[in-house]
Amino acid sequence: MSPLEKRRAIPTCRPWSLAIALLTLVAGTGPVGAQRPPGPEAHRREALTRGGDAGRGARLFADERRLACANCHSIDGTASKAGPDLQAIGDKFGRRDLVEAVLNPSATIAPGYGTVVVETKAGLQYQGVLKQSDARQIQIMGGDAKLVSVAKDDIASQSGSTVSLMPEALQAGLTPQEFADLIEYLTTLKQPESALAGNRGMPRTIPVLARPVRVEPFFTQELRVPPAKVKTGLTGMYQVPGRTNVFLVLHQKGMIWKMEKTGTGETKTVFADLTSEVFSERGPNGLLGMTFHPKFRQNRKYYLKHQVFEAGTVTTVIVEKQFSSDLEGDSGVPGRRLIQIQSVAEDHSGGCVEFGPDGFLYFAMGDTGPHNDPNGHAQNMGLLLGKMMRIDVDHTDPGKAYAIPRDNPFVGQTGVPPEIWASGFRNPWRFCFDPANGDLWLADVGQDRVEEVALVRRGENHGWSVYEGFEPFSNQYRREGRTFTPPVFAYGRKYGNSVTGGYVYRGDKQSSFNGVYLCGDYTSKRIFGVRQEKGVLKDVRQVATVPQGLVSFGTDEAGNLYVVGFDGMVYRMDFSGSRFDGEATE
Repeated sequence: MSPLEKRRAIPTCRPWSLAIALLTLVAGTGPVGAQRPPGPEAHRREALTRGGDAGRGARLFADERRLACANCHSIDGTASKAGPDLQAIGDKFGRRDLVEAVLNPSATIAPGYGTVVVETKAGLQYQGVLKQSDARQIQIMGGDAKLVSVAKDDIASQSGSTVSLMPEALQAGLTPQEFADLIEYLTTLKQPESALAGNRGMPRTIPVLARPVRVEPFFTQELRVPPAKVKTGLTGMYQVPGRTNVFLVLHQKGMIWKMEKTGTGETKTVFADLTSEVFSERGPNGLLGMTFHPKFRQNRKYYLKHQVFEAGTVTTVIVEKQFSSDLEGDSGVPGRRLIQIQSVAEDHSGGCVEFGPDGFLYFAMGDTGPHNDPNGHAQNMGLLLGKMMRIDVDHTDPGKAYAIPRDNPFVGQTGVPPEIWASGFRNPWRFCFDPANGDLWLADVGQDRVEEVALVRRGENHGWSVYEGFEPFSNQYRREGRTFTPPVFAYGRKYGNSVTGGYVYRGDKQSSFNGVYLCGDYTSKRIFGVRQEKGVLKDVRQVATVPQGLVSFGTDEAGNLYVVGFDGMVYRMDFSGSRFDGEATE
């Protein structure tokens, strides 16, 4: 635990788009007269094999003398307390995930719900969830749902913690049956259908293909780095241009492996070890994205998006680097930093960087937190946060390491950075360009209710935080005269809670999947196929599932599609035995 002697207990939540909404529970007194309380295995076995009583679990949840759940968590969709709202927790996660999350609270700490540790110049110490941060002050909330404001000028130090303040060994304060009752109650918390606005782009049910697309291992070995305090994993796979069977695989901690498929198997070598440069110690930070220059075969240039920790602040950078002359590894020459963007709450930094068919470099930033975007970053046109950017890396403007394309939509507009291409995003983790027509598809990770997929065009505002999906979210930063572009597709919590964008399939022109956009969900491991017509959803199918958390997709020059599993595996999608318009079940 933190060495701080004065602290505020807070909850933790699902990881970067990535894990499990946890409960802040204060352990009660064990059974009277118990000599040796049962260990976690007994509680796990009871919850998974025998089950519990949801009614008793609801009473435990609300009992302040036994458990402090209701002090930290709302269950009505308002997200009004320090912890994540649990209205749809039973949709988001299965029973086993809930059990493991409560038994192992520090295994995963989510973006937006990590512990912030503040020490003032007067020697006071606070610990809580960051709810607000601006130029004057920060606000953190503890388990009592009370905000504590600390002026920036009074802060001696501020840091994040990799340890959850949810008590370890929670089960010691509950009998196995009580633990099972609590888990049973959580599984009953579902997102009400009535809470979601009826819209063609958000169908209430997504049909499942009777003959799903096959998802088979592409590499025989898992790609991992030694365990650390914070769980990290793969973030992407990219074919080296012009080298059919050579791929670079990115690990969040800053490792890049070169994987080469041969006639007898595969070889794995270290392409570059950037672990000393990349910050990945907290939250969804690390080595997140890569792309190659359109003229890579002539200039050997490639580009990375990752975080660094400088002057006490997490900063997202885009760096230009170069292959060695033999194309076997990185040149070893220090990279050229193109841009740096500071985070506010170390979260929601997006993750993708891609060259468009116009030869310009596109990259996206999320609002960087805290939850609800309380400072209105995504709607603040004076910031790069919550925006899609477009820059020219082949030329430079005065004072910049790049140039601004002349047809960027806000060039010459006072108070608006000319890099901005589009706005109104929360956490755009992955985007892509359709090679057939140049359409820009983007998947934006949602907050409480929905995940969304959009087509993005020049100058558009996609609504966050005025809208989440097709529904109004908040009027705090609504401005008169602004219009918002709705997504093409959105889905609710019963289908997942962390969308991962993919690619439009163009591998086989005769395939029924030709022109279908493939995306998925990290948590539910579902893969969806989406077709649109004039920006409106035409149809959507669940086409496959993947064994590991779906963190990214990959493609090659032939148009084949791959799935990257967070825990170290890469899979290839085989469309040959399936039809997008084939038989499906509701």
